[in-house]
Amino acid sequence: MSSMETCPTWAPLFGFLGVAASLVLANTGAAYGTAKAGLGIASMGVMHPGMVMRNIIPVVMAGVLGIYGLIVSVILLGTITGTTPTGVTTYSTFSGFAHLAAGLCCGMSGLAAGFAIGIVGDAGVRAVGQQERLFVGMILILIFAEALALYGLIVALILSQQSYSCSN
Repeated sequence: MSSMETCPTWAPLFGFLGVAASLVLANTGAAYGTAKAGLGIASMGVMHPGMVMRNIIPVVMAGVLGIYGLIVSVILLGTITGTTPTGVTTYSTFSGFAHLAAGLCCGMSGLAAGFAIGIVGDAGVRAVGQQERLFVGMILILIFAEALALYGLIVALILSQQSYSCSN
C-alpha cells in the first residue's frame, strides 16, 4: 500500500473533527446541565434562600464536563501533524479515525452525563428544598451521572494514543 493511500493530505480532517466533537459536545452537555440545575436552584431558592449555596453542587459537576472535553481536545491537537515542506503528510487515516473516535467518545459521554446531571440536579435540589435528608441521595446519583463522562474521558485518552505514522 502506498504512502498516498494511508496518509492522504485530507487525513488530519478527521483528527480536527475529533477535537471539535470533544469540545463542542462536552460543553453542550455542561451547558445543559448547568442551565437545568440552575433552574431548579432558582426555583428552590425562592422558598429557601439559605440552601442555595449548598445545592450548587450539580452546577459545579456539570462544569467539570466541559473540562473533560477541553483536556481531550488539547491532547488531540498536540498529536495532529501537518505536511512536510515537500507537501507530504505524516498523519495517517488510521490516526485520524482513532482521534475522531476519541473526540466522539468523550463528547458524547459528556453530553449524556450533562443531560443526566441537569435532570437529576433540577429535581434533586427542588426535593432537597422540601426534605433536607434527600441531599446525600442526590449527591450519590450525581456522582454516578458524572462517572459516565469519566468513562468516556478514560477511553478517549486511550484512543488518543493510537496512531500510525507514515514514513517518507
